[in-house]
Amino acid sequence: MEADLITRARNGDHDAFGELTGPHLAELRVHCYRMLGSFQDAEDVLQETLLAAWRGLGGYQERASLRTWLYRIATNRCLNARRATDRRPVAEWIVPTAEAPQPTGLSETVWLQPFPDALLGPEARYEQTETISLAFVTALQVLPPRQLAVLVLRDVLGFRADEVAQMLDSSVESVKSALKRARAALEQRRAAENPPAPGSATEDAITARFVEAWESADVEALVALLTEDVFISMPPTPFEYQGRELVTRFFARIFATGRRFDLVPTRANGQPAFGAYLRTPTGVSHGTGLYVLDLAGERISALTRFENTVLPFFGLPRSVDRDVRRA
Repeated sequence: MEADLITRARNGDHDAFGELTGPHLAELRVHCYRMLGSFQDAEDVLQETLLAAWRGLGGYQERASLRTWLYRIATNRCLNARRATDRRPVAEWIVPTAEAPQPTGLSETVWLQPFPDALLGPEARYEQTETISLAFVTALQVLPPRQLAVLVLRDVLGFRADEVAQMLDSSVESVKSALKRARAALEQRRAAENPPAPGSATEDAITARFVEAWESADVEALVALLTEDVFISMPPTPFEYQGRELVTRFFARIFATGRRFDLVPTRANGQPAFGAYLRTPTGVSHGTGLYVLDLAGERISALTRFENTVLPFFGLPRSVDRDVRRA
């Protein structure tokens, strides 16, 4: 069946090409996202990959599986994208009416976007969610590009060392060395957490309390939900805040301006997320961003705030009518 589709695709049959590549699109999109840390860039590189595969199908010699061949193209397109992308500018502090608290530090990864759970694909089982979590993807972005590629291909996707070497036009020894260095670097950055299962009663209870506290601007209730070492980041604003005391001051300054929000639930990176909508006197709330929560046990260990430009990725509107929302 596949051989027939390949023959037809080589003869210019776009439908046959779609049947060949369709089953791999979801996982290739996630792969590009892990490599680039940006949903938008991943979409662009996925399209480049498909175009390159269409044009190069005549040279596909079928020594490796079609899936492996597609991963080779996608990985190298991602490496090219990382080399070609100029350093992106950081954004300004997000609340002009409030002075920013002194941050704990500045992020090494200011260009990061969330990934919609709806596009993760059927292979995204609960036990695999760690490899799409924001913490994991963020840690990947500080690795040198080839180390990142090797680690994802070997440890996440399970390709053999010789297969990865062929994909990267490298040697098996070089792949093994890069993997060892990548694992060591990643281990220093990854914190052990125990998140509740997605959709579990524990997760639902935590998020319900978060929504109630955030929408009512109840800083005390919010702080009660946090771990001692809670972490806040706001890409592409580089400021990072760590620790319950500092995060308490951060929340207090946000709500002291009189800003009040409505939250619309969604999911990103296997984690609970919320579109944030700023209330106005007209009864219409305007989208200001997306919050993604990291949960540890029965507490929130991290909150990442993204700009409102990511809302369309999740099918969320730019504004919501509060009266309609409450109906």
